[in-house]
Amino acid sequence: MRHARVLGYVGIAALAVAAAAFAQTTVTPVPENAPVQAVPLVEAKATWGDAKAGATKAGACAACHGLDGNAMQQNAPRIAGMPERYIANQLALFKSGERSTGLAALMKPFADALSAQDMRDVGAYFATQKPGAGVADDSVIASGPNKDMRFFEVGQRLFRSGDAARGIPACMACHGPAGAGNPGPAYPRVAGQESAYVARRLQEYRAGTTTARDPKLFNVMAAVAKQLSDEEIQALGTYLQGLHARADEAVAAK
Repeated sequence: MRHARVLGYVGIAALAVAAAAFAQTTVTPVPENAPVQAVPLVEAKATWGDAKAGATKAGACAACHGLDGNAMQQNAPRIAGMPERYIANQLALFKSGERSTGLAALMKPFADALSAQDMRDVGAYFATQKPGAGVADDSVIASGPNKDMRFFEVGQRLFRSGDAARGIPACMACHGPAGAGNPGPAYPRVAGQESAYVARRLQEYRAGTTTARDPKLFNVMAAVAKQLSDEEIQALGTYLQGLHARADEAVAAK
């Protein structure tokens, strides 16, 4: 657990530094009589979600995402444990048509039927669900730049440390040392995510094209993904698929 705590402190420190840097480089004075900005769809006429209400609205999600948000079908992501605001925002992007890749055509009819408050309620419900995880690929790489490393270790290295030489930050700086996401800026949970889904999303970021009207978060991920090789993308996928929290009591019992 000492190693885990060190990783936790590193992750917290990284988040603090990133937040400070962001604040120093992006905050500008608000001019007098500034024009009123449009409220994002997900925030319009919505308050914090009601998980109980969300449970009754999430029935249609079960066919692909599972009753508790732990996907039972390939390419449908695990959404159990995702931050409420992240889920609500993604639903808003499907509804507006700004998110149009992957299974967006399948998602849009469901999102169209939801109000902004419905989205928050559904998000609140899945945020309370316990996320599952899969198994990472520990086979040994036979050739190439990562020869003799176990496959998941390539992803683990990028997730924990990044690659300073290529300007790749550690994934845990935003997604947390355990991959649990961040409800503040609504960064998604990535721990336990299905590997094929992770790989597809990273490939979409690497392609660098989006229809989002506000692409700043997409651009952050695109800048990271464009540096990744196919092998690294697949390795990150399998590492995240097997990543899960380990309770202190479980460690103490051994």
